[in-house]
Amino acid sequence: MESLALRSLSTTASSPLSYLSLRRSYSRSLTIPHPSISLHSSSSTVLSLSLSSPRLTLRAAAPSASSSPEIQNNPQSSSSSSSPPQGAKLIPLAISISIGLIVRFLIPKPEQVTSQGWQLLSVFLFTISGLVLGPLPVGAWAFIGLTASIVTRTLSFSTAFAAFTNELIWLIAISFFFARGFVKTGLGDRIATYFVKWLGRSTLGLSYGLVLCETFMGLIMPSTMARAGGVFLPVIKSLSLSAGSKPGDSSSRRLGAFLIQTQLQCAGTSGALLLTSAAQNLLCLKLAREVGVVLSNPWVSWFKAASVPAFASLLCTPLIIYKLYPPELKHTPEAPAAAAKKLERLGPITKNEWIMLGAMAFTVSLWVFGEAIGVSSVVSAMIGLSTLLVLGVINWNDCLSDKSAWDSLTWFAVLIGMAGQLTNLGVVAWMSDCVAKLLQTLSLTWPASFVILQASYLLLHYVFASQTAHAGALYPAFLAMQIAAGVPGVLAALCLAFNNNLSGALAHYSSGPAALYYGAGYVDLKDMFRLGFVMALLQAVIWGSVGSLWWKFLGLY
Repeated sequence: MESLALRSLSTTASSPLSYLSLRRSYSRSLTIPHPSISLHSSSSTVLSLSLSSPRLTLRAAAPSASSSPEIQNNPQSSSSSSSPPQGAKLIPLAISISIGLIVRFLIPKPEQVTSQGWQLLSVFLFTISGLVLGPLPVGAWAFIGLTASIVTRTLSFSTAFAAFTNELIWLIAISFFFARGFVKTGLGDRIATYFVKWLGRSTLGLSYGLVLCETFMGLIMPSTMARAGGVFLPVIKSLSLSAGSKPGDSSSRRLGAFLIQTQLQCAGTSGALLLTSAAQNLLCLKLAREVGVVLSNPWVSWFKAASVPAFASLLCTPLIIYKLYPPELKHTPEAPAAAAKKLERLGPITKNEWIMLGAMAFTVSLWVFGEAIGVSSVVSAMIGLSTLLVLGVINWNDCLSDKSAWDSLTWFAVLIGMAGQLTNLGVVAWMSDCVAKLLQTLSLTWPASFVILQASYLLLHYVFASQTAHAGALYPAFLAMQIAAGVPGVLAALCLAFNNNLSGALAHYSSGPAALYYGAGYVDLKDMFRLGFVMALLQAVIWGSVGSLWWKFLGLY
């Protein structure tokens, strides 16, 4: 008998996300209700497939003499299917344009700012407003902002596009390609399964195993979104369903909700641990340079500063969530056995997995020691990617089809370019001077200013749906404000970057992993907001207390 599994087929029915499994065999008909899938076949060919749910009806038929005319002559069949709206959303578009026009023409220009700088600020705020409100996809809106800066003659063509040659932009894109390699080879899934086998005898141990694996994979899989979607969400779903914990059901609290929340809350810390664990870290590093803060040997300096508070956070977070949001199932003795069986099915590690592991180990070694031999981070990544392409682990079509990589490259470049020009034209310096004078009138010491500005930066993430958009919009200004208030530059730059990672679990829209984990259907929206806010406060306490002692020891202040 022939069997074909189509996994993770999702529809929007009564729950946020439903997962269905469809198997095809030589039987005449197979039906699954609510939603229902029926498959009709002859002895060897599928003639029609129908899927129905309260919100979705989909029919597909193999071309035949009897079916083709019906498809061609029935315009209602195409019009009745729901299609995404075309063009920009009018209200967000109007608000974004209004913000830019108000700043440009209605707010008086300060004397300290040039006309070009003030006009660029209006274009920048127009662009940022669109990134927050979302009249168009992020990449498309960033391109419109770039076009506006050129059409209004605020920037020349070469200046506007200069950031596309930035090393950081290409390092971010290559990081996405590395992540695709881990998913394609199955190496990420294999590593996660080993951690389940070793530490999965209890629910708490299982969560620590997944968190430890997330931390380790941050070293070799530099994308929080890829780690969440390509490795950990599938593993968590499989473990939860095998334990009888289903999404959108009263059984969700049995296991799945706890594992989802633990993984989400620890994803920010694992992203903050290493410079290359998350794309926004590289963006923050570049923006810090634009403001004048440069890290010597950035990979090592970043890890040294983040290591102790990050490990303290990773040690405490699963236990805190275990107390605040306890699972109904406390012990999972069957998980290690199930993981062992899965590893048996996977078989020995494949050649492509060995190549993937070796290429990443070599690349990470160059990231750590490359400066000593004159090899930059982006060149190290290029060498690693070239190795994978030459040996066929990934191909160029894999790179071309990674829309997230090219989309990120586009709008990162736009934000970095505008932020750099705002600094060059003196706008950021003017903003920081205004805030510094305000803080001076309050007679605040630099530690007090540091706490206020860091807390403000964290809470402002509620109006952003992306950590990278948050950093691109606010990081340079907040860094300049802290430096003007007397905060040591390296300390301010690093803490804002750590803060940027920790904000990713505030709400269900705060980051890509947050949206992905919430979409799995295990956690209620109110619990996402409640736990997001409470854990943000607790993370601030952990990083603030442990970090302040460690950073003092390192001489950062």
